Amino acid sequence: MQIRLATRPDNAAILSIVAPVLAAGTTYVLPQDWSDTQVLGYWFAPSHTVYVAEENGKILGTYYLMANQQGNGAHVANCGYITAADAQGKGIARQMCEHSLAEASQRGFGAMQFNHVVSSNERAVALWQKLGFNIVGTLPRAFHHPQLGYVDSFVMFKTL
Repeated sequence: MQIRLATRPDNAAILSIVAPVLAAGTTYVLPQDWSDTQVLGYWFAPSHTVYVAEENGKILGTYYLMANQQGNGAHVANCGYITAADAQGKGIARQMCEHSLAEASQRGFGAMQFNHVVSSNERAVALWQKLGFNIVGTLPRAFHHPQLGYVDSFVMFKTL
Protein backbone atom coordinates (compact mmCIF):
# COMPACT_ATOMS: atom_id res chain seq x y z
CA MET A 1 0.00 0.00 0.00
CA GLN A 2 1.13 3.53 -0.79
CA ILE A 3 0.18 6.70 1.08
CA ARG A 4 0.52 9.82 -1.03
CA LEU A 5 -0.73 13.37 -1.34
CA ALA A 6 -4.25 13.55 -2.74
CA THR A 7 -4.76 15.02 -6.20
CA ARG A 8 -7.87 16.41 -7.90
CA PRO A 9 -8.57 13.11 -9.75
CA ASP A 10 -8.93 11.48 -6.29
CA ASN A 11 -11.93 13.65 -5.37
CA ALA A 12 -14.63 11.16 -6.40
CA ALA A 13 -13.01 8.32 -4.45
CA ILE A 14 -12.44 10.54 -1.42
CA LEU A 15 -16.05 11.71 -1.54
CA SER A 16 -17.27 8.10 -1.70
CA ILE A 17 -15.31 7.36 1.50
CA VAL A 18 -15.92 10.55 3.49
CA ALA A 19 -19.54 11.44 2.65
CA PRO A 20 -21.15 8.25 4.04
CA VAL A 21 -19.22 8.55 7.30
CA LEU A 22 -20.25 12.15 7.81
CA ALA A 23 -23.86 11.34 6.85
CA ALA A 24 -23.95 8.51 9.43
CA GLY A 25 -23.13 11.03 12.14
CA THR A 26 -21.47 8.54 14.48
CA THR A 27 -17.86 9.75 14.58
CA TYR A 28 -17.42 13.33 13.35
CA VAL A 29 -18.82 16.53 14.87
CA LEU A 30 -19.94 17.82 11.48
CA PRO A 31 -23.35 18.28 9.87
CA GLN A 32 -24.88 15.07 8.54
CA ASP A 33 -26.69 16.79 5.69
CA TRP A 34 -23.79 18.39 3.86
CA SER A 35 -23.79 18.43 0.07
CA ASP A 36 -20.95 16.80 -1.84
CA THR A 37 -19.47 20.25 -2.39
CA GLN A 38 -19.53 20.98 1.35
CA VAL A 39 -17.96 17.61 2.21
CA LEU A 40 -15.10 18.13 -0.23
CA GLY A 41 -14.79 21.76 0.83
CA TYR A 42 -14.27 20.66 4.43
CA TRP A 43 -11.91 17.77 3.66
CA PHE A 44 -9.81 19.97 1.37
CA ALA A 45 -9.95 23.08 3.57
CA PRO A 46 -7.00 25.41 2.96
CA SER A 47 -5.51 24.43 6.33
CA HIS A 48 -5.63 20.69 5.50
CA THR A 49 -2.96 18.70 3.70
CA VAL A 50 -4.85 15.68 2.34
CA TYR A 51 -3.44 12.20 1.77
CA VAL A 52 -4.84 8.99 0.38
CA ALA A 53 -3.98 5.36 1.09
CA GLU A 54 -3.96 3.50 -2.21
CA GLU A 55 -3.41 -0.08 -3.22
CA ASN A 56 -3.49 -1.40 -6.78
CA GLY A 57 -5.02 1.86 -7.98
CA LYS A 58 -7.86 1.79 -5.44
CA ILE A 59 -8.13 4.41 -2.70
CA LEU A 60 -8.76 2.64 0.61
CA GLY A 61 -8.65 5.60 2.97
CA THR A 62 -7.89 9.25 3.36
CA TYR A 63 -6.67 11.60 6.03
CA TYR A 64 -5.86 15.24 6.49
CA LEU A 65 -3.07 16.83 8.52
CA MET A 66 -3.22 20.35 9.90
CA ALA A 67 -2.13 22.55 12.77
CA ASN A 68 -4.55 22.03 15.64
CA GLN A 69 -4.53 25.74 16.50
CA GLN A 70 -3.04 28.90 15.12
CA GLY A 71 -0.35 31.10 16.61
CA ASN A 72 1.15 29.80 19.84
CA GLY A 73 -0.65 26.46 19.45
CA ALA A 74 0.47 25.82 15.88
CA HIS A 75 3.19 23.39 16.99
CA VAL A 76 0.53 20.74 17.73
CA ALA A 77 -0.87 18.78 14.78
CA ASN A 78 -4.37 17.46 14.26
CA CYS A 79 -5.68 14.87 11.80
CA GLY A 80 -8.90 13.32 10.61
CA TYR A 81 -8.93 9.79 9.18
CA ILE A 82 -11.52 7.76 7.31
CA THR A 83 -11.12 4.26 5.91
CA ALA A 84 -13.35 2.97 3.12
CA ALA A 85 -16.12 0.73 4.44
CA ASP A 86 -14.88 -2.29 2.47
CA ALA A 87 -11.30 -1.82 3.71
CA GLN A 88 -11.95 -1.59 7.45
CA GLY A 89 -10.19 -4.04 9.73
CA LYS A 90 -7.18 -4.36 7.41
CA GLY A 91 -4.80 -1.99 9.18
CA ILE A 92 -5.40 0.98 6.86
CA ALA A 93 -6.17 3.41 9.71
CA ARG A 94 -3.06 2.27 11.57
CA GLN A 95 -0.88 2.86 8.51
CA MET A 96 -2.45 6.26 7.87
CA CYS A 97 -1.92 7.30 11.50
CA GLU A 98 1.69 6.09 11.48
CA HIS A 99 2.23 8.00 8.24
CA SER A 100 0.64 11.13 9.69
CA LEU A 101 2.84 10.98 12.78
CA ALA A 102 5.95 10.78 10.61
CA GLU A 103 4.70 13.60 8.37
CA ALA A 104 3.83 15.77 11.36
CA SER A 105 7.26 15.21 12.85
CA GLN A 106 8.97 16.03 9.54
CA ARG A 107 6.94 19.24 9.30
CA GLY A 108 8.18 20.30 12.74
CA PHE A 109 5.12 19.58 14.87
CA GLY A 110 5.94 18.64 18.45
CA ALA A 111 2.75 16.77 19.26
CA MET A 112 -0.55 15.56 17.85
CA GLN A 113 -3.94 16.10 19.42
CA PHE A 114 -7.34 14.68 18.57
CA ASN A 115 -9.97 17.06 19.89
CA HIS A 116 -13.17 15.03 19.78
CA VAL A 117 -12.74 11.23 19.70
CA VAL A 118 -16.21 9.83 20.27
CA SER A 119 -16.08 7.34 23.14
CA SER A 120 -18.39 4.89 21.37
CA ASN A 121 -15.88 4.67 18.50
CA GLU A 122 -14.08 1.97 20.47
CA ARG A 123 -11.93 0.70 17.60
CA ALA A 124 -10.48 4.16 17.01
CA VAL A 125 -9.92 4.82 20.72
CA ALA A 126 -8.12 1.48 21.09
CA LEU A 127 -5.99 2.06 17.98
CA TRP A 128 -4.95 5.56 19.01
CA GLN A 129 -3.99 4.23 22.44
CA LYS A 130 -1.93 1.42 20.86
CA LEU A 131 -0.12 4.10 18.86
CA GLY A 132 0.81 6.00 22.01
CA PHE A 133 -2.01 8.52 22.38
CA ASN A 134 -3.30 9.19 25.87
CA ILE A 135 -6.75 10.32 26.86
CA VAL A 136 -5.99 13.67 28.48
CA GLY A 137 -9.56 14.82 28.88
CA THR A 138 -13.12 13.61 28.80
CA LEU A 139 -15.87 15.83 27.48
CA PRO A 140 -18.98 14.49 29.24
CA ARG A 141 -21.92 13.86 26.90
CA ALA A 142 -20.32 16.15 24.30
CA PHE A 143 -21.42 14.12 21.27
CA HIS A 144 -25.00 13.43 20.27
CA HIS A 145 -24.81 9.98 18.70
CA PRO A 146 -27.79 9.25 16.42
CA GLN A 147 -28.39 5.80 17.95
CA LEU A 148 -26.84 5.98 21.43
CA GLY A 149 -27.87 9.48 22.46
CA TYR A 150 -25.39 11.66 24.32
CA VAL A 151 -21.98 10.02 24.77
CA ASP A 152 -18.61 11.26 25.99
CA SER A 153 -15.83 12.43 23.72
CA PHE A 154 -12.14 12.22 24.49
CA VAL A 155 -9.28 14.61 23.90
CA MET A 156 -6.29 12.44 22.97
CA PHE A 157 -2.66 13.60 22.84
CA LYS A 158 0.74 12.28 21.85
CA THR A 159 4.10 14.02 22.02
CA LEU A 160 6.15 13.49 18.86
